[in-house]
Amino acid sequence: MFAFATADKRADYLSVLQAFDHARTHYVVLLHAADVADTLTRIGRPALSAAEITPLLDQLHHWGVLERSYDGSRAATLAEYRNRHFVYQFSRLGYQAFRAVRDVLALRLDDAALSRLALPDLLADLRRLAEANGRGDGELIYRTLRRLDSTLSDMAARASQFYLTLGDLVRTTEITPEAFLTRKDALLTHMREFSSDLARYAPKLASAIADVEQTGVHDLLERAAVADERLFLTVAERQADWTRRWAGLTQWFVTASDGPSESERLREGTMAAISAVLSLLRRVTETRRGGVSRESQLRHLAGWFAGAPTEDAAHALFQAVFDLGRPRHLSTVHPDADVIPESRSWWDAPPVEISRTLAETGKPAAAGAPGRVQRNEASIRRLRDAQLAAQRARAEAARSLATGGAYDRVLGEEETDVLLGLLTAALTARVPVSGVVRASTGSENGVRLTLTPHEASTTVETARGRLHLDRLRVSVQ
Repeated sequence: MFAFATADKRADYLSVLQAFDHARTHYVVLLHAADVADTLTRIGRPALSAAEITPLLDQLHHWGVLERSYDGSRAATLAEYRNRHFVYQFSRLGYQAFRAVRDVLALRLDDAALSRLALPDLLADLRRLAEANGRGDGELIYRTLRRLDSTLSDMAARASQFYLTLGDLVRTTEITPEAFLTRKDALLTHMREFSSDLARYAPKLASAIADVEQTGVHDLLERAAVADERLFLTVAERQADWTRRWAGLTQWFVTASDGPSESERLREGTMAAISAVLSLLRRVTETRRGGVSRESQLRHLAGWFAGAPTEDAAHALFQAVFDLGRPRHLSTVHPDADVIPESRSWWDAPPVEISRTLAETGKPAAAGAPGRVQRNEASIRRLRDAQLAAQRARAEAARSLATGGAYDRVLGEEETDVLLGLLTAALTARVPVSGVVRASTGSENGVRLTLTPHEASTTVETARGRLHLDRLRVSVQ
């Protein structure tokens, strides 16, 4: 399903799928190859012709990203109808695969942020939900629950992405102290404001959830299921789905008997992240003040290696610092694990035979796609040029033969070849009828030679000698 992202023409495949996505935003689902080409031109993507797009569409259909159907309405003639016009659209899984690749390509690390402003929206929607359930307004209940679910899901996703980015920031060794110090104030302020707002709104949100439950949770979920617009689910399935979502919503802000709520865990995680950032700030500050950095540490360690008295001492120092001698570090083990266990050091264990692919690329050998056909494009081009030149020379000789005729002059080498070829075709076509051979013809390169019976033999002068025709005469048009 994701093969279009790694194929040789991945840029063209992605452009074609972006054209389908653009058309989808304009409520156009089915596209022909020509429609895709027009859409690419409108959105400013690299221009591709319909002939170039057609094999791309067929391959995407083979991978399951697109679905294909026949559109007979596009055929204006019988020949076009037989040519089978196909239209394409996203498959359900194919659209999700494209969205996943698109989101990965569009992801920016500086987009990660905690959704602090979502808390007052959640509180307002919960109060509106209690009023709607009291009035029995099923449609308003359904719209409010959908908005609540969407806001909470976005808040959880943004928090997960923020702390993932923050963890990379704290653990990484590639960030410079200057880059960290320029962003640490905004980072700390953002986390403290979010923690403060979460602590202030969490009790209010828990109270609002209790007010909603007092109006009748069962009736609330039943009304939401009836107003739900998902046609292919029964009312019972919709109600079960909304029951699970409401349980997840309450778990976020209501403390359970078996542990803290998700909002409390998020606040604890925010406080722990603030401590981690402050610890990193302290390390960066001490490094800048004391002049000790990773570079100076590695230079000092290199001095130890250079000053080791013996090679065994250098190996012992390497083992103590990096501890890379004990594990085997490769997925390949000895065929007899009882004789040579995989935990034995490299220094003591005999070598294990590995494939050349594993040694050169670090990846185990596997049956892959067949190798590419080696095409000598330069030789093919030279042969094609020679073929075209020969065809042009033969066509010119045929025109000269038709213009000057076959008699009263000496034919050139190329004209002789054309004449012999025409004679071969004409003599092959001669059929005796009642003992008499009628006139026969042969054609090539737009030139026709006619053989007619003659009272005496005729002679044609050529560059290769004289050609005698026994009681035949030739005419070339």
